[in-house]
Amino acid sequence: MEKEDLKIVNKGLEDEMELSGYRLCRWKLVLVGLGGLCTGSFLFLLLYWMPEWCVKATCTRTTVRDADVALLRSTDEFKRWFRARIRIMLAPGKDPYDNLASQITSPQANDHALNPSDSAPGKITWNPEDQHVRYFTLHSTKYFWNDSIQNFEVLKGLEDLSMTCSSVHSKHSAGLNKNQQEYRRFFFGLNEIDVKVPSLFKLLIKEVLNPFYIFQLFSVILWCTDEYYYYAMAIVVMSVISIATSLYTIKKQYVMLHDMVAAHSTVRVTVYRGENETEEALSTDLVPGDVIVIPSNGIVMPCDAVLICGTCIVNESMLTGESVPVTKTDLPNPQRDKKGGDGDEIYSTEEHKRHTLFCGTNVIQTRYYTGEMVKAVVVRTGFSTAKGQLIRSILYPKPTDFKLYRDAYLFLLCLVAVASVVFVYSLEPVKEIIVKSLDIITITVPPALPAAMTAGIVYAQRRLKKVGIFSISPQRINICGQLNLVCFDKTGTLTEDGLDMWGIQRAEDGRFHHSEEKADDKSLVTTKFVSCMATCHSLTKIEGQLSGDPLDLKMFEATGWILVEATEEETAHHDRIELTYVKPPNQLLPPPVISPEQDMASYMIGIVRQFSFSSALQRMSVVVRQIGERRMDAYLKGAPEVVASLCKKETVPEDFAEVLEDYTKQGFRVIALAHRRLESKLTFHKVQNINRDQIEKNMDFLGLIIMQNKLKTETPGVLEDLRRANIRTVMVTGDNMLTAISVARDCGMIQPQDRVIIADALPPKDGQAAKITWHYADKPNTCNGSTHMEIIMEDGHSVDEMKTPEQYHFAMSGKSFAVITEHFQDLLQKLVLHGTVFARMAPDQKTQLVETLESVDYFVGMCGDGANDCGALKRAHAGISLSELEASVASPFTSTTPSITCVPNLIREGRAALITSFCVFKFMALYSIIQCLSVALLYSIRSNLGDFQFLFIDMAIILLIVFTMSLNSAWKELVARRPPSGLVSGPLLFSVLTQILICLGFQIMWYCNTLKQSSYCFQEPKERIMNDVNTTLFFVSSFQYLIVAIIFSKGKPFRQPSYKNCKDEPFSLVCVPLSWRVSMVLIVLGNTLVSVFIEVRIDMFGTKCLSWLCCRQKKVPKARYMHLAQELSVDPDWPPKPKSTTEAKPAPHPDDCSYQIEAVS
Repeated sequence: MEKEDLKIVNKGLEDEMELSGYRLCRWKLVLVGLGGLCTGSFLFLLLYWMPEWCVKATCTRTTVRDADVALLRSTDEFKRWFRARIRIMLAPGKDPYDNLASQITSPQANDHALNPSDSAPGKITWNPEDQHVRYFTLHSTKYFWNDSIQNFEVLKGLEDLSMTCSSVHSKHSAGLNKNQQEYRRFFFGLNEIDVKVPSLFKLLIKEVLNPFYIFQLFSVILWCTDEYYYYAMAIVVMSVISIATSLYTIKKQYVMLHDMVAAHSTVRVTVYRGENETEEALSTDLVPGDVIVIPSNGIVMPCDAVLICGTCIVNESMLTGESVPVTKTDLPNPQRDKKGGDGDEIYSTEEHKRHTLFCGTNVIQTRYYTGEMVKAVVVRTGFSTAKGQLIRSILYPKPTDFKLYRDAYLFLLCLVAVASVVFVYSLEPVKEIIVKSLDIITITVPPALPAAMTAGIVYAQRRLKKVGIFSISPQRINICGQLNLVCFDKTGTLTEDGLDMWGIQRAEDGRFHHSEEKADDKSLVTTKFVSCMATCHSLTKIEGQLSGDPLDLKMFEATGWILVEATEEETAHHDRIELTYVKPPNQLLPPPVISPEQDMASYMIGIVRQFSFSSALQRMSVVVRQIGERRMDAYLKGAPEVVASLCKKETVPEDFAEVLEDYTKQGFRVIALAHRRLESKLTFHKVQNINRDQIEKNMDFLGLIIMQNKLKTETPGVLEDLRRANIRTVMVTGDNMLTAISVARDCGMIQPQDRVIIADALPPKDGQAAKITWHYADKPNTCNGSTHMEIIMEDGHSVDEMKTPEQYHFAMSGKSFAVITEHFQDLLQKLVLHGTVFARMAPDQKTQLVETLESVDYFVGMCGDGANDCGALKRAHAGISLSELEASVASPFTSTTPSITCVPNLIREGRAALITSFCVFKFMALYSIIQCLSVALLYSIRSNLGDFQFLFIDMAIILLIVFTMSLNSAWKELVARRPPSGLVSGPLLFSVLTQILICLGFQIMWYCNTLKQSSYCFQEPKERIMNDVNTTLFFVSSFQYLIVAIIFSKGKPFRQPSYKNCKDEPFSLVCVPLSWRVSMVLIVLGNTLVSVFIEVRIDMFGTKCLSWLCCRQKKVPKARYMHLAQELSVDPDWPPKPKSTTEAKPAPHPDDCSYQIEAVS
């Protein structure tokens, strides 16, 4: 490709592609047509399978701007090719966000312009000044030509404008008029996620044109020419059944997906047209920029929209797998607050997800004030929405990059090559040589191979369903068998979901009080500490029941207070009563001074505004007003370190760090509280629009809440099983560092005698370089006879054989991880090699960690609750979401049982499925070669196997063996040894080769013996099939199929042991003497013993023998993490010494982006 004409679309995204332009060429089209006719349409098939060949064979290269056809290639490791036809649409303008005040679309354009593909001449009456807009569609996404950047781009929605939060309110809150809506619909199309269910005819054509079935058709024609009619018909019947089953499954999946999407895709919505005018419309008519009114009784969102007025309670389980309702508040408007004008941010659905309602999520109820409507601006529609992107990922899945699948094709080509060589010696006429050579090639690719390869995965998927593990990506089950590192979220995954209140420790005047057990004491009811606990949360009432985050729920219940939500009528009088208020129960109140009613009212606190909890900020806050008070108060809760940094220094106790460390070392979850008395000039309206940064500063420190987060009973046992299996475990949590380390020690992730080195990284500041300070978390407890994790090298040796120091683990916070990622790239991979605890990690940092671990060739599993772990769950080789939903789109695997016991279960089944795939492939390869050898020997005497003999071998023996071989369930426990990842490996090839030689040797032995004992000669055509040699080889080969099936169908340590697995004339057999039969039994037994002995020895000593034969010196391991472990094992300066500092120094060359590491004690 000419690089100057190469464009990049979706740059920096997961689906980044290279784009080149082509124009159709008539003379090339004519040549291709003639070539297709001359080759019997085979050229057409080849071009159908190879999109890049098709485009280059029928088109000439041109600039992308003038192209008729777009040829795209993904930039990932798969390098997939796609082609798309570039179309032209007539529209009043080229920019969907243009102001159309002077442009009026034709009245005939109404519904025909919804989809650009419908804009065919004759359907719409266009204005003369209409412009040509070029676009193409790929994977349900439209790419439009942009003259300014001279490239195609995707129009996602309002985010394309890079609008600020204030501009959302000022420029987009009035909605669109009819003309603007219709104009935008030209570009964005209908707001629908259209999962088209293909007709059976289309599916049939697509399935039949699969290369395997084309090969089957070729084979059937060849067998018919060789008069194997019964066998050919049997293969045809089997292929028809296979195609019918496949069509039924695919059709069923399409229908299920279509029904799931269509269930709530079209609803009636109220569209706001400005000046309090609304109209009813179908959700399919919505475009980005429309303003919709969210009904009070809730709605299933038909689009992605940002709240600009009001509050919503939303169930986002469809997206995150988290069933706890979340509160969505309106988008802040910094421009209305003069002080907050500088904090105006660019709106992003990811950064402002607490204010965004996502498509497919269920709005349970809304809350509003002053009688206003709850309104939201439509940001994205159709396949651009969060739900649309998830549906696209299901419709167009990324190929599974696994060595097994890549090696399978190479292995098949090798078999075909071996089969072709067999007939080189033949002295037959040329026609006979060609026919027999083609015949033997068809033998080497068994008809049952595709079904055989998927049988193990299908059975494994069924077994996983029985233990409550569901998968939307069955191909990943095999990859689970290779996992050697699993990341765990802490809260709700390793520990119980609910937290128990252990106690509180209040602070006043910069000093801590003694810790107190309960917060619902009469003496505390008037304190700011309890008021903060009672108000700083996101709880709401749904059908009279308190609902929300479990931590918020436990904290509020500990106060004993009551939450009351205002009625619809009361919300119109915001000057007297706020939306929600809390009050203490009567029994906690002191005796009334004036009157019970007036005294009760003075304790009621109204919640004026909530700033929802943010994982990135690690805090939440509320603005409240006590009934009868003019001034408002702000309450803050969050991570202790964050809260302390936002408080006045004099209010934070001097021993804050020591007290916090003491609690966290014991494994407690600690939350800090703070308070601030707001200025009297802050009115209700100003508070609704103020930036949270203006509230969350100059706070008074109130104290600590200590929560006990108990380990799940099964956690230590599961982690111990994984450790024994040499599978690394890593904790990735948003909790405090020392709490995480304590929990890691309690659950056995870090052994009692192991050291924990905390990497505390600081970014560059005041001209100083970034640096890392190393210090030990605590002194480990030494204990004799302890075991530890070893990194096993490819040759079977462990790193510990080279160097056996005491074990160490690195721990770091999210801030340190960010600094190390940016300034210490060379050090990052060394740190993750022994990194065990990653605390205070934001959701995107969890994803970065998984990517870093994969970059050093770990097979990474991720187990979390699906809420803040979505990115990491999707990015890992095997993401397991602990969710009540059977098919959460948050991850490839979902466990309906909220327990990490699903992890070893998944790995065991993955190992069993992987070994089954190897066994089946090895068996099918041996079956092909054995049959090939038998036919080759028979060809030498101008004989062959009979029609029914082929039929009996393929149907009665092979199919039965293949499907029973796949029934073996997983071994009951995990072992330290992992199965191989590819077919092209020394021991596996050596095993196959030795079995081929054994089978060949015994077949030649009996072939020669039979020729000696029977004076074989041709008398009639019938004797070409029915003769002594044929009968002997048929029996011997039939037993050999059973023998290799038994020796390849291995049990322990990955699968359960396999204790399970006619008349003469139809099978073209002749009667043989009794002595012959006895000899045949003995020779079969001998064959069995030799094959079993060799295979067992290969399993035991094959790897070591091959490494000794190939090269006596230690080879460099292929996996990056093994190579790093080998390097670090002989590095005297690793791990870093305690109380030392590592600085990042720029490299001597300014163009070089690497850094030199300099250790400073």
